[in-house]
Amino acid sequence: MYDVLIVGGGAAGFYAAIHMVEANPQLKVAILERGKEVLTKVKVSGGGRCNVTHAEFVPSELSKNYPRGEKELLGPFHSYCSGDTVAFFESRGIALNIEEDGRMFPATNSSQTIIDCFVSETERLGIKVLKNSSVVKILRRENNEEHPDYSWNVTSLHATYLAKKLVVATGSNPKIWDMLQNLGHTIIPPVPSLFTFNIKDERISGIPGVSTNARIQVIPSKVNTGKFKEALKKYGIHQSALESEGPLLITHWGMSGPGILRLSAWGAQLLNDLNYKFRIRVNWLPEYYEEAVLSQLQEIKEIEAKKTVLRTKSFDLPKRLWISLVKAVGIADTVKWADMTKIQLQNLAQQLSSSEFLVDGKSTFKEEFVTAGGVDLKEINFKTYESKIHNDLYFAGEVINIDAITGGFNFQNAWTGGFLVAQAIVAKG
Repeated sequence: MYDVLIVGGGAAGFYAAIHMVEANPQLKVAILERGKEVLTKVKVSGGGRCNVTHAEFVPSELSKNYPRGEKELLGPFHSYCSGDTVAFFESRGIALNIEEDGRMFPATNSSQTIIDCFVSETERLGIKVLKNSSVVKILRRENNEEHPDYSWNVTSLHATYLAKKLVVATGSNPKIWDMLQNLGHTIIPPVPSLFTFNIKDERISGIPGVSTNARIQVIPSKVNTGKFKEALKKYGIHQSALESEGPLLITHWGMSGPGILRLSAWGAQLLNDLNYKFRIRVNWLPEYYEEAVLSQLQEIKEIEAKKTVLRTKSFDLPKRLWISLVKAVGIADTVKWADMTKIQLQNLAQQLSSSEFLVDGKSTFKEEFVTAGGVDLKEINFKTYESKIHNDLYFAGEVINIDAITGGFNFQNAWTGGFLVAQAIVAKG
């Protein structure tokens, strides 16, 4: 019998447990973890370094990094934001470093530092961590005469537990979603978010490792124009909104990097509807439009007339990418700027500012598998993260339909949710 039972031994579950017992040491709390290890997602995050949070300390700006949950998180972030997360770890002797792009990692550059902190805190506070305890049934017990305060009955592979309050922090777990659906909650069907694009194209096949800033836009292909328009309407997306700007990394299988990942997050549901077959338009010079690129090329033709086009990198682009795009237009190695025709200049301008690529499939971004989907946000009170359907049922982390772009934002959602769940449970008594 427990005051609080937490299903899920991940970031949100541990964070909630630590905060609630620290605020009320009398609480009897247990964490049920289905695996033999806890905090496995923390372990692999950021390539094993753990991208704890992001150095965005303004709630209204922070919430803009969540394709699903932007509106709902605004209030919670005013209560518990990135700065509070930093303070939590620093008070436990863990300094966080800010990288150029705003991502924050422990100074040790090891996720084990975060794991050790959480495990030692649960031991210090007397929180039970029950591993290999996969939950198979969750029952709401109304009018339990023998134990009237214990309204939750949770069965794992090994035992059945009674709890006054239940916190579900299981991340993307289909079996738990099914149990929550049986309890009357609506589950938004999960689809992958944060993935890279599979592209086979001669323009990029020989230059893996090249990275540059670009603007990327999802556009309909000839075969799916109707389906594309239908999906845009279904998810209330303006076509111009389905684009992003940021570093684009060319890989052996296609394209990755923050610019692509951001697009995959914002378009997660739409791209799933298109079965991951669609076209993208890439502007390799995002500060220019096609007319401006053409104008610049015409100037270069006058100034660099005697030089070969291939050897004159005219813009701030990686050299290998410039050569590849020049060749894609059919300009030979020996062609000089003076010999460039009007058509060739126009074709090169178009290639630089609006290259089109066919995407055929996706790949998971490293080990950081994130899903869009989960408990419908309309069924949660975001002041407390309590269910609007059942009293004393709380949610935290990715089990709900909230997900973020890469950069520490998904963890910040877990910390904020975990903290507010703890506050609500302690306040309720």
